[in-house]
Amino acid sequence: MSQFQVKFMPENRVVEVPDGTSLLNAAAKAEIFIKSGCGGKGTCGACKVVVLSGDPTVSGTGNLTPEQLSRGVRLACKTLVQGDMTIEVPPESRLQEHQVLMGDVQKGFLQESEQDLLEKFGHHPLAIKQRISLSKPTLTENSSDWARLSIELRRVLKTGDKPIHIPLSVLKHLPESLRKANWDVSITLTDTNTGLTVTHLEAGNDVPPYGLAIDIGTTTVVVYLVNLLTGEIVDQQGTYNKQAKYGDDVISRIVFAVENEQNLQEIRNAVVDTINGLLDKILTRQSLSKTNISSAMVAGNTTMTQLFLGVDPRYIRLEPYIPTMTTVPSIPAREIGLHMLPEALVHCYPSVASYVGGDIVAGTLVTDLANNEDIILFIDIGTNGEIVLGNQDWLVACACSAGPSFEGGGITFGMRAMPGAIERIIIDPQSLDVSLKVINNQTPVGICGSGLVDCIAKLLSAGIIDRAGNFQLGHKSGSERLRATTDDKEFVLAWAHQAGGEKDVVITENDVKNVIRAKGAIYAGIRSLLNMVAVDLEMISRIVIAGGFGNYLNIHDSVQIGLLPDLEPDRFVFIGNASVKGARLALLSQNAWREAEELGRKMTYVELSVGATYMDEYMAALFLPHTDISLFPSFQ
Repeated sequence: MSQFQVKFMPENRVVEVPDGTSLLNAAAKAEIFIKSGCGGKGTCGACKVVVLSGDPTVSGTGNLTPEQLSRGVRLACKTLVQGDMTIEVPPESRLQEHQVLMGDVQKGFLQESEQDLLEKFGHHPLAIKQRISLSKPTLTENSSDWARLSIELRRVLKTGDKPIHIPLSVLKHLPESLRKANWDVSITLTDTNTGLTVTHLEAGNDVPPYGLAIDIGTTTVVVYLVNLLTGEIVDQQGTYNKQAKYGDDVISRIVFAVENEQNLQEIRNAVVDTINGLLDKILTRQSLSKTNISSAMVAGNTTMTQLFLGVDPRYIRLEPYIPTMTTVPSIPAREIGLHMLPEALVHCYPSVASYVGGDIVAGTLVTDLANNEDIILFIDIGTNGEIVLGNQDWLVACACSAGPSFEGGGITFGMRAMPGAIERIIIDPQSLDVSLKVINNQTPVGICGSGLVDCIAKLLSAGIIDRAGNFQLGHKSGSERLRATTDDKEFVLAWAHQAGGEKDVVITENDVKNVIRAKGAIYAGIRSLLNMVAVDLEMISRIVIAGGFGNYLNIHDSVQIGLLPDLEPDRFVFIGNASVKGARLALLSQNAWREAEELGRKMTYVELSVGATYMDEYMAALFLPHTDISLFPSFQ
């Protein structure tokens, strides 16, 4: 098979790929990541590139205009390399560094509660390290190397009847390791309900054991390096999930993964590579090696967990929506390929159902919802909205599909929370002049989820849209920002010269309707769950909001458009990245991990597609804020 060079501009980066490789895959090899919301199907139009030289094969042009085609614009997923090429990837097509929520919270949540929870559950990590000095064997003291070591471990660790195992891979190196260390050794062990397992043996040292708390999100991946001895978060790193090139949402990734075994392995490798890339940066900064990493705890939604393990996810998306497993066995790192001790165990949070996963169980654990007398509503808002309601006596959960709008998908200038994304908007109700807050104070390229919520609230307040989301072209100001196009109506957020691009950055009437549908799905899920268990809104003591998108929400604007219930602001609590926090807590406490496993079994899942309740609530929520305005007394 012929090999050809593809040069990517403006980086001037060159990669060599076989003929027939898509430019999307060639760019990924060059570590230039391009948006691909549809997973390379050619339908979303996000992966636009400009062919500067070369004569590729084009298998589809999607919605590209004749003018764009004349300028060499092509879809990267539908353009195949057939010779040497030079490609320009414009800024609007790039997956840049996300505004990744590492777990820190900006408002409304006390960090010390995490330490309180650790003290409550007890600090007893899933892996330990012990330094031991053994006496040398003699002709009269001639027990085996393993017998001598295991006896001393039992004595020092006071294990009682708890068995101690050693895998063959470690046992093979035991004789030389003991003698090279002159019988002064440090032993790393996994500590679980079934016993202790030796995962590593090295010359005696006082370097503490480290573990990984990992959040695998659909959009982003976050890794904490945790000192298992002290519980301290030593370092952390986050970035976008490299699976993004196979689609923005879990459904598009499932569709790609189940086409063949090679695709499943490819998408699995993408997330493992993402984690290893973050981990390698951390290890370099901390002057550590993979042999210092003795345990890992992973939290992710059900699809992300199955893809991480390479488990076929096809039945998650097919009625009756059944995952392969909800409880995940602990697996040696060597079977997954993580850069840590080969025999160290990787633990994955249990799921509840196909669309309520381990990330939600982790969030439920870290909020201590199951041990609270008061009724708490836990919400994680993203492409799916996952909702948990309950207290120490009962827990119910559901999931509703909000679509990709809150991640920027299906929005004309939508984008994820990255540099250049509009995240806050002020509109003068008289002149319709616009003030923008843009991530990293860059020129505006598009608008992210929190910006969309802000924008629609401001459009409504200014009378630019009505409660159904229709643009009011007869607005009293007559501003040129509000205009009709051949197939839609739109409002200009930033003129082209302000945005540094070829086009004005706008929000269209269709964009507004997409967001109304998304917010309607979340609110309908909340109302449906409350109705099913006969709980009145006033009975809820706290609404806990988790996740990256949720953490940047403006409560006032979210209530005004009907995304969140109309309650006093002090009842809303932002917990940030609850998934990675829950992973850290379970990593440090065996009792917490046991409670997490119990939570997965205890939570009752409600399927919203059964019966008419959810659809009735959804249809009622397709107004701003709602068809029943009495539900939002603050905005009557």
